[in-house]
Amino acid sequence: MPSDKQAQLAADAFRLLADPTRIKILWALLQGEASVSNLAELVNAAPTAVSQHLAKLRLAGLVTGRREGTFVYYSAADVHVHWILAEAFSRGGYTEPGVYRRSPPHSRGE
Repeated sequence: MPSDKQAQLAADAFRLLADPTRIKILWALLQGEASVSNLAELVNAAPTAVSQHLAKLRLAGLVTGRREGTFVYYSAADVHVHWILAEAFSRGGYTEPGVYRRSPPHSRGE
């Protein structure tokens, strides 16, 4: 049984992902590295809103940033992000070519 703190952290993670724009941002980042302006265009949102979403996703450890000059390029933190989204989308009946179809990485000792 998870502790109260562990259960709260899991609930916080799900709450963070309960936003369609954040889901789209994460999906876009699974396709490759992108800047705020690229992501804003892809998800049809204002750059300031995308920047705020990225800040939250970064604090949660779901995205990482790489600075190059004045730009920051974001990417999905690891394969777990792909697995989480693939599971969520498969529950809704959506499938995409190349979606992670194996069991979660941690169950294989990775």
